[in-house]
Amino acid sequence: MLGSIAGESIRASVAWHDCSSKIRQRPFRVTAPHLRCRAQAQAAEPLMVRAAKGQEVERPPCWMMRQAGRYQQAYRDLAKKHPSFRERSETTDLIVEISLQPWKSFRPDGVILFSDILTPLPALGVPFEIDDAKGPIIAEPVRSMEQVTRLQPLDLQQLHFVGEALTSLRQEVNGQAAVLGFVGSPWTLATYVIEGSSSGLYKTIKTMIHGNPDLLSALLSHLAEQIATYSCFQIRSGAQCIQLFDSWGGQLPPQVWDRWSRPYIETIVKRIKAEHPDVPVTLYANGSGGLIERLARTGADVIGLDWTLDMADARARLQKEGNPAVQGNIDPVMLFADQDSIAAAVRDCIAKAGPRGHILNLGHGVLVGTPEENVAFMFDIARKSTYKQAVAA
Repeated sequence: MLGSIAGESIRASVAWHDCSSKIRQRPFRVTAPHLRCRAQAQAAEPLMVRAAKGQEVERPPCWMMRQAGRYQQAYRDLAKKHPSFRERSETTDLIVEISLQPWKSFRPDGVILFSDILTPLPALGVPFEIDDAKGPIIAEPVRSMEQVTRLQPLDLQQLHFVGEALTSLRQEVNGQAAVLGFVGSPWTLATYVIEGSSSGLYKTIKTMIHGNPDLLSALLSHLAEQIATYSCFQIRSGAQCIQLFDSWGGQLPPQVWDRWSRPYIETIVKRIKAEHPDVPVTLYANGSGGLIERLARTGADVIGLDWTLDMADARARLQKEGNPAVQGNIDPVMLFADQDSIAAAVRDCIAKAGPRGHILNLGHGVLVGTPEENVAFMFDIARKSTYKQAVAA
């Protein structure tokens, strides 16, 4: 078991928590012991956490969105035994096993919880099912104020498997990588809750912006408060970073996103920062090339970039917004190419991202059918790559 590895990492993790607690309790007086404690805390934090905070690191950390999934033979074998996605994503032992599959194969710098952005919906009073062909199905979409008022506060007891899995992952990874939790943004969750299923046009929710804005605002406000609670629950359970997916935020014009997505994301980020100020938050929106400055204004620590942006251009644009850390942004299709091309893409991304505040990732999730050996190759190249080497290449 990974959790049986020598206890040095556990001692470091304990020291980090102890020191962090001391620093937070007495911020008014910085003494030599406090400085030593802070140095110990930073050294004990995983590479990815330090990079997310903009600290100087020896190399850019690397993980991949959807790094646990159908491209892996181990996952496909497990799915044959447990064909229900809900079972796989709502059973503690299976969540842990699946989350650790890429960790055992590739040793990424981040291990993300295997789950789904819709997982908390039943705990809010919105049941859903997953159809193998159609995806998520919500039998009674929320389209009236009466339905919104019937929504309940998040029942964390119904999400015990999430907390248990995160706690187990912290033990298994044993300080050698960051454990990531994740949530969906209120806007993105609302697209499913209102449309009743996946959508390509989002007609119902977009027309609600104009036809019934009070209803939409009430729903988004409720989702924001409850997802903030869910985020903090994940952190208390063991998550060291939170990835916030505004997956369909990029479907909105920028000025519409400012009104109907940004304020509710800010609610979540502010709550996390109030309760867990040391935990970095990464905000990712697919198709967000026209939004990245706005994403940075939410208070998120890290801005996830999709593959349609040039990393150098994105860095230049974000420089004007406080220069937050960035994550990304290799084209997922690149992992179908030859390994020389993969290496060149990784070096180009690292060189353009610069020496601080970069988490190497794909610009979207690992695609079904991606060769596992190429995923392994990208992780291997990432471990061997520094900013200076990338610039010189």
